[in-house]
Amino acid sequence: MRGGVCDRAPHFLFPPEDQALGPALGSAVALNCTAWVVSRPQCPQPSVQWLKDGLPLGNGSHFSLHQDFWVSANFSKVVSSVLVLNLTNAEDYGSFACSVWNVSSPSFTLWKADGKLYDAYVSYSDCPEDRKFVNFILKPQLERRRGYKLFLEDRDLLPRAEPSADLLVNLSRCRRLIVVLSDAFLGRAWCSQSFREGLCRLLELTRRPIFITFEGQRREPMHPALRLLRQHRHLVTLLLWKPGSVTPSSDFWKELQLALPRKVQYRPVEGDPQTRLQDDKDPMLIVRGRAAQGRAMESELDPDPDGDLGVRGPVFGEPPTPLHASRVSVGEGHGSEMDVSDLGSRNYSARTDFYCLVSEDDV
Repeated sequence: MRGGVCDRAPHFLFPPEDQALGPALGSAVALNCTAWVVSRPQCPQPSVQWLKDGLPLGNGSHFSLHQDFWVSANFSKVVSSVLVLNLTNAEDYGSFACSVWNVSSPSFTLWKADGKLYDAYVSYSDCPEDRKFVNFILKPQLERRRGYKLFLEDRDLLPRAEPSADLLVNLSRCRRLIVVLSDAFLGRAWCSQSFREGLCRLLELTRRPIFITFEGQRREPMHPALRLLRQHRHLVTLLLWKPGSVTPSSDFWKELQLALPRKVQYRPVEGDPQTRLQDDKDPMLIVRGRAAQGRAMESELDPDPDGDLGVRGPVFGEPPTPLHASRVSVGEGHGSEMDVSDLGSRNYSARTDFYCLVSEDDV
C-alpha cells in the first residue's frame, strides 16, 4: 500500500503544456519546471533531471540549475527547478523538458530566430488563372489553415538581365521560394531561351526552390524547363498539382508542408471559456464611450445590439479623455460628449446572454 502511494505520478504545474520560444542568439533564457509530488516519510526524495532532445543534459558551462522544495499540506511537496541557458551558438537550441521520477514534463522548444519576415516567396505569372490559383487556393491554405506568411510577386523572377536589387532584398526576407510553373509562366521568353542560367542564379540566391507543376504539362513534347528541372531533382523540389489536390488532406499539401520550413506555433494558455471569444476580457465590463481619437471602432461594436441593455457604444472601449476647457464649447447644436442625465436609470445588472439558462421543465 505504501509503495503504491509513493509511486503516484507527479503533477506538473508548470509548464502546463508544450511551449515554443524564440530567444535571440547571445541571450539567456530561464526555463521553469514545477511539479507536485507525494511526500511521505517512506517516500524517496524527488529528483529532477533535465533533458535536451530526449537525452539527459550533460555538464556544461553554458547553463546553470536552481532547485527548491516546498512542503505543503496533505503529505505533498512542490519541487521547482529552473534551468538558465546561455545561448552562445546554434547547438544550444532544441527541445528541453524536465523529468521527475522518470516522468517527463511538457517540453520547451527553443528555436533560433533567423530574422526572416516571410516563410515563402511566391512567384507566379500575371494572368487570371495564376492569380486565382495563388490568391484563392495557395494563399488561403498556407496562411489561414497552416499559419505560414507569404510574399506574393507576379513579375518576372529572373529575366535575362541580372536580378534587380528589389528582387534580391525580397528573396533575402523569405525562407523559401515557391514558383508556380504554369503554362503562362513557361510562355515567357526567358523560360525557353535562358532557363538554365536563371536556375543557376536561383540556386545561388535560395536553397532548394519549390516548383509547382501541373498535370497537363506532362504531355509530349515536354517543355525544356520542365525537362531540366526533372534532371536536377536533387537540387529542387518538384510538386505536381492534380485536380484532386484542392482537398486539404491531399498529398500535395503534405509534400508542400514538408518542403517548407517547420512552423513552430506557440499556443498560449487558454483563458476562461466564457471570455475566450472576447479576447479574454470580461464581457460584464462594458464601458460606454467614444472611439479613441474620434475614430469609430466598428470592429468592437456590440455583437448583440438588441440585447438586454439595448444599443451601446464600443465594447471594451476606453473612456473618453477629458477635454481642456479651451476646447469645450457648449452652445446651440453642441452638447457634451457623454450624456450623464440618465445615470440613475441605467441597468447595471449582470448580463445573461453569455450563459445558457435551463429551467427545471427543460431538464
